[in-house]
Amino acid sequence: MSLTLQLDRYLAVRRRLGYDLTTSERILRRFTRFADDESATLIDTALFLRWHTTLGKANSMTRAARLTAVRLFAQWLSSFDPRHVPPPRSLLPGTVMRSRPYIYSDAEIDSIVEAAKELPSICGLRGLTCSTLFSLIAVTGLRISEALALDVDDLDTNNGVLRVRQGKNGKERLLPLDPSTVEQLLDYRMKRDRLIGRPAMPLFVTEKASRLTDCTARYNFAHICQQIGLRSEQHYYRHGRGPRIHDLRHTFAVRTMIGWYRNGKDPAREMIRLTTYLGHSSPSGTYWYLEAVPELLDLAMARATSNGGEVAQ
Repeated sequence: MSLTLQLDRYLAVRRRLGYDLTTSERILRRFTRFADDESATLIDTALFLRWHTTLGKANSMTRAARLTAVRLFAQWLSSFDPRHVPPPRSLLPGTVMRSRPYIYSDAEIDSIVEAAKELPSICGLRGLTCSTLFSLIAVTGLRISEALALDVDDLDTNNGVLRVRQGKNGKERLLPLDPSTVEQLLDYRMKRDRLIGRPAMPLFVTEKASRLTDCTARYNFAHICQQIGLRSEQHYYRHGRGPRIHDLRHTFAVRTMIGWYRNGKDPAREMIRLTTYLGHSSPSGTYWYLEAVPELLDLAMARATSNGGEVAQ
């Protein structure tokens, strides 16, 4: 079967997932026309490069878009026929690609929180603050900047709602919280006020009652990850490389989406809710998780093909 016919089926599946395919379809139509002219029925790196050399000069974003579109198409085809080989993400020099998120296991998140509780300080507030901060991000998907900007008045304990005032691009939103999360935040606030000897306006504070900074939070997280083996040990207070605080947000999003597919929920309807909850400017920022996490992409494709009866054969 020609790659153009395969593409028609692929696009039909992705449309049922709710994707806006304006740019991707334009790229892939050009690619499959080239492949059909060569009588190529399998995608590999050599085919992609031959096609790419026929195109004019382009900036890094355009090159990345071409590579991503062909990679995803090849990845979908390879699930039916392993002879298709997706071009590597690092194939084109100078292309800017989003790194694949690290998805924490339950055990790893538990280890992070427990290790944070043991962070040494004079009165114990360092461990209390960091463990509560990392727990909150894990269960809400907050950005680190959003969590650190919270004040005590942003927590509506009566309605179980958290007000995020300093979201990305200055957008504000309200997050409903699980009662257990509200209880944990109230417990943290009571203990930290007792430890610092007075109330404080910022929610997450240091022992001087000042707002916890981004630099301090990231250092403590890196230190914990080195302790539990998620990052290699470093000297001179270096952070090293490995899973990040932001990956707690990625983990929340991916687990939420996996839960939809496993519980039979409608992903298109739920996606709008998750986009709003995460504070993304558009659903495309949330749909990225489908492409970045293989397990999630497999579940999405399986749902779409079973509902529509589309198979690549």
